[in-house]
Amino acid sequence: MSESKNLLTLNRGLDGLLALIGGTVLFAMMGLTFIDVVLRYIFNAPLRGAFEITEVLMVVLIYAGLPLVSRHDEHVTTDLLDRFVPPAARRVQHVIVHLICAAILLGITWIIWIKAGKIAAYGDTTAALQIKLAPFVYLMCALIVVTAVIHLIKAFGPVPEDQGGTGAV
Repeated sequence: MSESKNLLTLNRGLDGLLALIGGTVLFAMMGLTFIDVVLRYIFNAPLRGAFEITEVLMVVLIYAGLPLVSRHDEHVTTDLLDRFVPPAARRVQHVIVHLICAAILLGITWIIWIKAGKIAAYGDTTAALQIKLAPFVYLMCALIVVTAVIHLIKAFGPVPEDQGGTGAV
C-alpha cells in the first residue's frame, strides 16, 4: 500500500512540476509578447531578441506538455475501429499501442540526442542574443524519455474503462 501511495505522490509531483513549468513559460511568453507589442507599436522600439526568446520558450512549453498529455491520455484520437475490437483483444491492443509509442519516442530521443551533441560541439547559439541551444535540445531529450517511460508504465497498467467504443488508445 505504501508503494502505491509513493507512486501516486510521485505522479502528482511530476504533474505539478510539469504544469508549473508549462504555466510559467506560457505566462513568460505572454508577457514578452505584450511588452514587445507595446514597445514596437507605441514607442517604435521592438524588444531585441523577443522572437528568439519566444522560440526557445515554445520548445520548453511543448516538450513539458508532452508527458502530461501522455499521462492523461489527452492525445488526438479516433475510435473508428474500437467498436470492432472485441473486449478480450482490448488489453492486447492497449499494450501494443503503448509499446509502439514508447519505442518511437525512444527512437526520436536517440536521434535528437545525437543532434544535441553536434549542436553542443559546434557551440550553436541563437542569432541575436547568443543563447546556447544545446541545453534546450538536451531538455527536449529528457522530456521525451519521461514521456516514453510513461507509455511503458501505461502499457502494463490497467486498460482505461472508456476504451472500446467511446475512446481510443
